[in-house]
Amino acid sequence: MTDPTRFYTGWLVAAGQRAALLARFPPRYPLVVAHHVTLKFGDRDAVVPGGVKAEIVGAADDGAGVQALVVAIDGSTVRPDGGTFHITWSLAEGREARESNAAIATGWTRLAEPVAVQLIPKTDD
Repeated sequence: MTDPTRFYTGWLVAAGQRAALLARFPPRYPLVVAHHVTLKFGDRDAVVPGGVKAEIVGAADDGAGVQALVVAIDGSTVRPDGGTFHITWSLAEGREARESNAAIATGWTRLAEPVAVQLIPKTDD
């Protein structure tokens, strides 16, 4: 399995907030990722804006091993590549973080109220 915390440009979930978010959104599968939001994959030169307003606005679970939280960055869930900003939350054995994109594309549930999440720009490995 590809390490789901590498090979991307984006934002890290603030370490001090991660435990509270995991308590609020219990991981459904054994591999807990809950690590970052991708801006671009495979482009280490992409510029990551700091000071963004980030909110968890929804959740997706394909029922077969992929759980993700949908994130709005400055009010939009749409990434520059047309995908959806998200945090891969948890995975079953044999599943990959990139599969969160397909799980979200098949449908996600909007939260009743958005949950603020602190994100820190990350550009290198």
